[in-house]
Amino acid sequence: MAILVDENSRVLVQGVTGRTGRFHTGRMLSYGTRIVAGTSPGKGGQEVGGVPVYDTVAEAVEATGADVSVLFLPARFVLDSAVEACRAGLRLVVVVPEHIPVHDMLRLREESQKAGTRVIGGNTAGIISPGKCNVGIIPPLAFERGRVGTLSRSGSITYYIADTLTRSGYGESTCVGMGGDPVLGSTYNDLLPLFDTDDETDAVVITGEIGGIYEELAVPAIESMTKPVVAMIGGIYAPPGKRMGHAGAIVEGRMGTAKNKLEALEGAGAHIAKTFEDIPRILGELGLEPANEPHVVEGGRVGG
Repeated sequence: MAILVDENSRVLVQGVTGRTGRFHTGRMLSYGTRIVAGTSPGKGGQEVGGVPVYDTVAEAVEATGADVSVLFLPARFVLDSAVEACRAGLRLVVVVPEHIPVHDMLRLREESQKAGTRVIGGNTAGIISPGKCNVGIIPPLAFERGRVGTLSRSGSITYYIADTLTRSGYGESTCVGMGGDPVLGSTYNDLLPLFDTDDETDAVVITGEIGGIYEELAVPAIESMTKPVVAMIGGIYAPPGKRMGHAGAIVEGRMGTAKNKLEALEGAGAHIAKTFEDIPRILGELGLEPANEPHVVEGGRVGG
């Protein structure tokens, strides 16, 4: 079944006529994602890679039945564009741009909750349900359909986890990049229950990083899970006061340290992985069988 996106998702690209939007629209189409429309104010009537362009999200939804949006726009335009998508009735909005102003994200969260729209990001690599749908900027090389879901604040860590799961034969059901900005549209608490009720997911791997308290706030959701959760936190040796990549990855005072996060997650019942190689080992110890034959990467492709 997968969560959030699958082969039936009808995807709209906001900012489709820009350089980044054009490039990633082509990539998503080549994966098999059903991109039914794009928007770019004043450029309605054009096409990008065979995808029709509309002036507004409402027009695109009415014409194509789009239900998922992905944004490739400068940060300063994200609030208005994402709110437009929410008010047009889209069920999911994926915010790829980073450094969204905190106040903008707070307003977007409020608007999305009113509209019943789920927001992923900002600063997300996107979402991929392997073999079904790829929304965002995720390179699909390391991903293969399987039965382990993943949630991560970091796009690059999402890729490393998928590579580890694919090589070991477990594969992935859906991989979600939650985003690395300080304020996110969806949290672990919002997304873990979706995996728990997904009949194609047997376990979930979550990874976090320093900064913020999203990982600590995940304790109630982990405690309520009926499926095993494996957790890994990056930045154990990160110095306080220094931003480590993402806008939200900074330890300020006693909040947001990797040590505190690991203690909270372990206390909630998560199985702690210190390295990527620990993940398949832990899954095996929990009695989960790989969905596929173990793989190795040869010649730039994932092969048997």
